[in-house]
Amino acid sequence: MKILYAIQGTGNGHLTRALDVIPALQQRGEVDLLVSGCQVDLSLPYPVKYRLNGMSFIFGKNGGVDFYRTIAQASSHSFYKEIRQLPVKRYDLVISDFEPVSAWACLMAKKPCVGLSNQVAVLHPNAPKPDKADHMGKFILKNYAPTTANYGFHFARFDSSIFTPIIRKQVRELEVSNLGHYTVYLPAYEDHKIVNRLTQFRQVEWQVFSKHNKQPFLHENVSVRPIQNEAFLQSMATAAGVLCAAGFGTPSEVLYLQKKLLVVPMKNQFEQVCNAAALQHLGVGAIKNLKKKHLPKIHEWLEHGQTIQVDYPDETEAIVQRIVQENT
Repeated sequence: MKILYAIQGTGNGHLTRALDVIPALQQRGEVDLLVSGCQVDLSLPYPVKYRLNGMSFIFGKNGGVDFYRTIAQASSHSFYKEIRQLPVKRYDLVISDFEPVSAWACLMAKKPCVGLSNQVAVLHPNAPKPDKADHMGKFILKNYAPTTANYGFHFARFDSSIFTPIIRKQVRELEVSNLGHYTVYLPAYEDHKIVNRLTQFRQVEWQVFSKHNKQPFLHENVSVRPIQNEAFLQSMATAAGVLCAAGFGTPSEVLYLQKKLLVVPMKNQFEQVCNAAALQHLGVGAIKNLKKKHLPKIHEWLEHGQTIQVDYPDETEAIVQRIVQENT
């Protein structure tokens, strides 16, 4: 059996999940990998057959998506060319982790495409939603990578087709402790804004991981360093808590490691607003942005935030087996 596994490269959650999904797929057939996106931080230890531009949402520096840069890099001609040239018909099974080229290529070829992502789960009727409706955000999320069969990941089992997060082996094997510092990952904010806010809490050691700075620096009680996987994991594993965006991969790992969590959903990101709603449903704190008016909520979290008990068993083999059985 020939399998195409297509992965969204923007952000880290899709690629980290793939580290566990790929070996399970390889036990069931010949697997070709596709990665698209222009803000890839991690590399896969597997050969990637198709490395495409796709259509990425580019992180800005003020808390959300930079729509001007997103539109500028999303050349409709090149995107359509990638869709036309992707030979999806030669595969027995196509799986898309919120990857648009493979999904649209299958749609145009009238071929089934399996969606396997957090984005699939947040659209499910049973999943928690924000109080304020965002019809445009929902429309974009639904049509960005259209699929014919859907299996989702979320912070809890809101439906039989929704699974708890895949926690990569590297995280499951971490030695967990509490050295008192707080780990920060807010890729949609520029460093000086993060530092300006966090230096207000002088009693706290902050370890910030940045997408925007290649050289580490220290300002008062805030250290800033570039993204590096092992260093980031060690910082999380030994932290008292984690302040991060409301994506899926990092919050899932924080919950698994039993660290207290506070999330800041990106602006103009319907998925992250939905994730924040689901996390609040579980008891996790969330703030809208890093404006000064939200500093008291950060202080409250530092003083009284609690860890949330979750059960995230390793079910990757069973999930992949179910997908293969139901779609081939």
